[in-house]
Formats: sequence, C-alpha cells, structure tokens
Amino acid sequence: MLTKKGKYGLKAMVHLAGQPPGEATLVTDIAVSNHIPKKFLDTILGELRNAGFVNSKKGKGGGYTLARPAHEIRVGHIVRVLDGPLAPIQCASKSSYRRCDDCTDEKHCSVRLIMLEARNAISTVLDNRTLAEMRALSESDSAHLMYYI
Repeated sequence: MLTKKGKYGLKAMVHLAGQPPGEATLVTDIAVSNHIPKKFLDTILGELRNAGFVNSKKGKGGGYTLARPAHEIRVGHIVRVLDGPLAPIQCASKSSYRRCDDCTDEKHCSVRLIMLEARNAISTVLDNRTLAEMRALSESDSAHLMYYI
C-alpha cells in the first residue's frame, strides 16, 4: 500500500511538473495547494532532493524545481525512493529480496508466486508511466470542459 509519504511525494512532484521549467515553487505553496502538512512535506522534498529528483534554492526567488524534465522521471522511481520496494513481501522483491524464514519450497510457494505477479503488475504500470503523463491525467478532465455564460 502506498504510504502518506509516497502519496504526498507524488502530489508534490505532480505540482512541480505543472510549473514552468526552472520556476521555483515555495514549499508552502505546494503544501497549501495539495493539503499536505508543511513540516512533513519539507522532509519528503529533502528525500527527493537527495535522490536527485528536485533541486532547491534558498533565499529570494528560492523554492523547489524538478531536477529533470517531467517526461524523464518515472513514477515507479519516485515511489521506490519514498516507500521502498514495490513488492508486497520481501521474497517477491527484485531490489530488496529476502527469503522468508518460514518458507520450505520457495519455487512452489503460492503466496510468493501471487505476490510476485502483483509486484510485476504494479511495476509494469509505475515504471512505464512518467511524471508528465501523471500530470496530464489530472488535466484531461478540465481540458474537455466548456463553459457557457
């Protein structure tokens, strides 16, 4: 399950993807617009900065920007940085594999096999979608609306 940290991180990244390239956005603006506690968002953005997804600048005109164009950032990479492996259990993980202590036959373990299938399905979606595509999903409904006065 995606944690609040992962969810808030994705919301913040989508917010930054909607800004003009190179235009810094204050953490307070991101927090208020997305209903995220500012202190928690500070921590999340720090992790995203350390992972190379965002840049930060202090002082006048400061704030956060994407470190790379949104079409180069995979959603799965963001989720892994904030929440860890995509697999529901460690024996189904590609990046943090660990055999279960109670497993006697991993090759035929029905729990592992179904969780591996779930991990692969999640990975297929998240690793094949970019931040730009995620941003476009939220804009698609409003783009088709027509207002009459």
